[in-house]
Amino acid sequence: MTTDPGGSQGGIPPWPAPALYPAGRLRAVAEAVRGKGIGALLLTPGPDLRYVTGYDAKQLERLTCLVIPAEGDPFLLVPQLELKAAQASPASGLGVEMVSWGETTSPFGIIKNRLRRPESVALSDRMWALHVLQFAGIFPGAEQHLASEVLSPLRVRKSAAEVQALREAGQAIDRVHARVPQWLRPGTTERQAGVKIAEAILGEGHATVDFVIVGSGPNAASPHHEVSDRVMQQGDVVVVDIGGTMPSGYCSDCTRTYAIGEPPADFTKYYAVLKDAQDQACDAAGPGVQAQEVDRVARGIIAAAGYGDWFIHRTGHGIGLESHEDPYIVEGNVTELEPGMAFSVEPGIYPGPHGARIEDIVVCTETGRERLNNAPTDLVIV
Repeated sequence: MTTDPGGSQGGIPPWPAPALYPAGRLRAVAEAVRGKGIGALLLTPGPDLRYVTGYDAKQLERLTCLVIPAEGDPFLLVPQLELKAAQASPASGLGVEMVSWGETTSPFGIIKNRLRRPESVALSDRMWALHVLQFAGIFPGAEQHLASEVLSPLRVRKSAAEVQALREAGQAIDRVHARVPQWLRPGTTERQAGVKIAEAILGEGHATVDFVIVGSGPNAASPHHEVSDRVMQQGDVVVVDIGGTMPSGYCSDCTRTYAIGEPPADFTKYYAVLKDAQDQACDAAGPGVQAQEVDRVARGIIAAAGYGDWFIHRTGHGIGLESHEDPYIVEGNVTELEPGMAFSVEPGIYPGPHGARIEDIVVCTETGRERLNNAPTDLVIV
C-alpha cells in the first residue's frame, strides 16, 4: 500500500477544474455527513464521486472509493494501476490523501481498519451489489443509507460554473439538432440516421453519446423507442431525442419533432397544443414555484385540449452530471425551485399513429428562468 497527498501527475483536465470542482465542496460534503448523523460516506465511481472530486473513475471490480468520515480526514482509495489516473484528475488539487492498494491487498480491510466501527454508512446510490455486500460484511452492525441523502441537497443547486457547463452542453446539442434534417430522408432507416446523429454529437463537442432516439411514424408514439430498422417514409413524423456528456462531465438532453413532408392534419392540430404547453410550462418555472406546478401547467393545457390521456410521462427531470437527477418535474413533488436548479421541460402527446415531444433544459435563476436550449421549437418540415 502507498499513500500520496494528491500531488498532480499526468494530464491536465480539459475543463477549468477549480471552478467546477472546488476544494470547498469536499468540506461542504463532510459537514453534510456530520449534519445527517452518518458515520461515513462511501463513494465508488459514478456521478457522486465525480461531483465531489472531479475524478471520473472507471467502474471496476477493483474497488475505488472516496471515504469521507464524519470525524477525521477523507481519503481516496484507488487500485495501484489507477493511481496515475486519479493523480491526473481534479482530485489532485483537493489535498485529499490518495491511498493505493495492490492486487494482494484487501481494500475493504484498509477501510475497515481506518474507520473502525461506524454506526452508519452512506453508500453511492449506484454502487455495485458486489461492493455493497462486502461493506455490509465488514460493518455488520452499521445502518446503510443512500449517498443521495447527503449529496442531493448539494447537487441539486448548481453553481455558476455548473450552469455554464450545462449552457455549453445545451449549445452543443442545439448545433446537432440544426443538422438533423439532412439525415431524415425517405428510404433511410432510423438506425442509419441515428449513426449520423451520434457522430454529430461527438463532432459538436461531446465526450460521449448517452442516447439517440429516432422514432418515426408509429415509433414516434413510443417515448423511449431509440432506433430500429424501420425505413422512414414521406409523411412520417419523427421524434428525435438526443443527449451526451461533455468533457466537463455535464450532460445535454434536447428533443425536437420533425416531419418528412406534409404531416397529417390531426398531428398539426395537437402539435400546436403541445408547443403552447411547453412554452407556458417553461415560463411557469421560477424561484419559489413548486416542481409539480410546472407539470400542472403543461398537463392542464394538454388535458383541456382533449389530449390528456396521451401525455403519459412526467414533464421533466433534473440534469447535471447525470441526465436524470433531482429535481423531478412531476405531480407530488412539492420541492420549491431555487436558483441553480436545472431540469428538462418536455411534455409529449402520443396518440398512436404518431406522436410528438418538445424538450428544453431550463435553469431557475434569481428572478425567473433561463432556457439553455435555443433551437426553434416550431415543427421542422424536411
